[in-house]
Amino acid sequence: MKAIVNVSLKAGVLDSQGKAVHHALESLHFGNVSDVRVGKQIILQLGESDESKARADVEKMCEELLANTVIEDYEIELVK
Repeated sequence: MKAIVNVSLKAGVLDSQGKAVHHALESLHFGNVSDVRVGKQIILQLGESDESKARADVEKMCEELLANTVIEDYEIELVK
């Protein structure tokens, strides 16, 4: 089973990388972009076949290592 974890800054947290990308896009004349938020995607290949166990394991990974839950949110997608 594969787990895809998308991590992004929480709403209200300044995204300086997103601001830099937005500014660069404007300088390249892509003026129709109103905001940019930059995150990360982590893809895990799991040896677990039970979906609920896999989700619980990945949630624990996120809480302990993969995401800084003070300033970041995460979403988990499981693919069989």
